[in-house]
Amino acid sequence: MKEQVDNEMKLEFISKATNEAFARITVAAFASQLDPTIEELADIKTAVSEAVTNCIIHGYENKQGIIKINAKLKDNQIIIEISDNGKGIENVEMAKEPLYTTKPNLERSGMGFTIMESFMDSMKLESIVGLGTKVTLVKTIKLQDCEEESKLNTLTKD
Repeated sequence: MKEQVDNEMKLEFISKATNEAFARITVAAFASQLDPTIEELADIKTAVSEAVTNCIIHGYENKQGIIKINAKLKDNQIIIEISDNGKGIENVEMAKEPLYTTKPNLERSGMGFTIMESFMDSMKLESIVGLGTKVTLVKTIKLQDCEEESKLNTLTKD
């Protein structure tokens, strides 16, 4: 049985660095249906940017491949799956450690997964060596104050 969602989008693109901004902006535009704050939108864009960059640099090691994004809106949440069919991650727990990097020669900090975890409400990382990696990011968009106030006013009038 398929889960009930309010809206969904799928995006596939070639693993080129120039497509990172395209992916980030597309997901942000899709998320805007939930009326996020500028900060919430920035968090989503940052996390998507980190995930897509990981696919390009680590998954495909700058060779050409396909990156897939599946984003769903459900209630006041956005669920974003970003996946590649690249080389996969040998040790997922080690890869999630702050400052861990397999590319110390690049000016990378090894903070990608840490950044994703800190900017989103949850992050799930799944990877199989030789098959690829999937990151699932979830962000709950808070109801805006004016909506909360009008609900509160409605309740207090009774």
